[in-house]
Amino acid sequence: MKPKYFDIHSHINFSKFDDDREDVVKRMHEQSVWAIVVGTDLQTSKEVVELADKNENIYATIGLHPDDNRKEDFNLEDYKELVKNKKVVAIGECGLDYFRIKQGEEGGTKKRQKDNFIKQIEFAIENDLPLMLHFRPSGKSMDAYEDGLEILSEYKERYKEKLRGNSHFFAGNLEIAKQFVAIGFTLSFTGVITFADSYDEIIKQIPLESLMSETDCPFVAPVPYRGGRCEPVYVKEVVGRIAELRGEDIEIAQKILVNNAFRMFLNG
Repeated sequence: MKPKYFDIHSHINFSKFDDDREDVVKRMHEQSVWAIVVGTDLQTSKEVVELADKNENIYATIGLHPDDNRKEDFNLEDYKELVKNKKVVAIGECGLDYFRIKQGEEGGTKKRQKDNFIKQIEFAIENDLPLMLHFRPSGKSMDAYEDGLEILSEYKERYKEKLRGNSHFFAGNLEIAKQFVAIGFTLSFTGVITFADSYDEIIKQIPLESLMSETDCPFVAPVPYRGGRCEPVYVKEVVGRIAELRGEDIEIAQKILVNNAFRMFLNG
């Protein structure tokens, strides 16, 4: 039986939930919310798999964030056992993050990020899993998205449908959004869309079948919870805003967004 809502990108393994994690999961059960909990390095990847194993409505991704742990590089040998777990539904969050690169570090940092990204693309293809993507531009342009799409497009030509995934916390423009859709990727949006209009046109113009709902909790709580800790049940506000922007019936939008998550991550 499918849930009413699917938060496809959360971090309830983070310390912000240490005091009441079981209560958070209980609220998810009560409100028919499923979630994917996302690894950002080897240690957190182990944490999210353990959390998913304990809860039927939680799934996991494993991988290395491009910028959160600069001391670690992606080593597939470290992830070979984890990826065998049936609750692992994607590789990542991986990608390119140019936002915090300091002047003079550009060359080496970008090369490291691209190398780690390519390793994870190949690991995902080898294991027939989608990617959970993280892209954050420098702020001067869409540079991280442009570089990432160039890499993804090369692999798409070679591997066709085996390369797939979702661009989480999408913060690109309409042109970038269309490029992702063209190579079969989806875009997910957070509570930001409940208090900012930057992505309204993208949500209106991109097919609903190419959209996903997420919280990225504990970050960016949606209205009316803005300023507090975010949690997976708040994904309802994101779904409601997507439906509102598109002029869709809320129940239809709910079902399609859940189906999108099942199609991408659960083969159903």
